[in-house]
Amino acid sequence: QVQLVESGGGLVQAGGSLRLSCAASGIIVSINAMGWYRQAPGKQRELVAVFTKGDITNYADSVKGRFTNSRDNAKNTVYLQMNSLKTEGTAVYYCQAEGVFGNGSRLIDFASWGQGTQVTVHS
Repeated sequence: QVQLVESGGGLVQAGGSLRLSCAASGIIVSINAMGWYRQAPGKQRELVAVFTKGDITNYADSVKGRFTNSRDNAKNTVYLQMNSLKTEGTAVYYCQAEGVFGNGSRLIDFASWGQGTQVTVHS
């Protein structure tokens, strides 16, 4: 199995910055997509920023120009740099990854979620 561990959430004032990290562990053969979703209270989970094949990042319109998704392939880790945070950015941020992992002689597709990290932006 592939596990995702997030870190970096916290409390920040509006206009401030935070950096989230997500590390994938396991016998990972390839990662086809990896990035971030968020879920605010009473709302559905939504895409924030996700790398797809070819290293193209899809960003939610609400974060374009303020958030940057980057990756360290050697460490199977992605980072979300969040600048100019707004109060509506308050949510639990989840890391998600899809790809292939090794299990003995078998290659198995995976789709994993992290446990989530709370980001609270106050005015």
